[in-house]
Amino acid sequence: MRCVWEHNDNDTLLYSVDYIGAYTRGISLEAAISKMSAEIDAYSLWRGQECKHDADIEIVQEKDGNLQVSDADSDILFDTEKAPLSREEYEELKALVLKSARDFYDLYSSVSNKNESCLPHRQTFYGAVPRTAQEMYEHTKNVNSYYFAEINVDVDNEGTIYDCRKRGFECLEQTPGFLDNVVIEGSYDELWSLRKVMRRFLWHDRIHAKAMYRMAVKTFGAFGADNTFKFIID
Repeated sequence: MRCVWEHNDNDTLLYSVDYIGAYTRGISLEAAISKMSAEIDAYSLWRGQECKHDADIEIVQEKDGNLQVSDADSDILFDTEKAPLSREEYEELKALVLKSARDFYDLYSSVSNKNESCLPHRQTFYGAVPRTAQEMYEHTKNVNSYYFAEINVDVDNEGTIYDCRKRGFECLEQTPGFLDNVVIEGSYDELWSLRKVMRRFLWHDRIHAKAMYRMAVKTFGAFGADNTFKFIID
């Protein structure tokens, strides 16, 4: 299984190259690797695919940076995210990114009290960590304009997370040559491409869906035990 390793000292983010958006975190590379098989099984279940189970991990790219990767601060561009897209591959990835938005909205909608949480207050590099379902939803939805802007697509965050993301792709598709997947230097000198934007949507949804599910179980008790939500369970 090909993986990309981004780290700051011992803190690790490990990303799957072939399961776009799948990731693990850990206090070491070994800790992150130990979680990857379960992550891929959960991801495969969400996509309706056969589970892969155990696989050998091959690190195909590494970045030793100074970001707080323990808080999921990331700026890496995969080597594999620099190649042009075929129309077929683009449509497959877009469908997956929109499915993620739709499922995230369904999860959010299933939380009985969207402004209640038993989680403690905590600060990270970007400010207060979202605690309630409402805060998690707004935070996740509102990266829409930011991610698209990094590849020069001007969109807003109006409507549901699905609505604004779908509208972003519609605006993108009006751009000549968008499938060329040109690498662009965006905010804070970070490099972006269309492939990276789609991976970041999936990854970011996954981070906050897991957090929302765990928060809801702790706050309200077990819920949403059908297959709709199994992709977010560790």
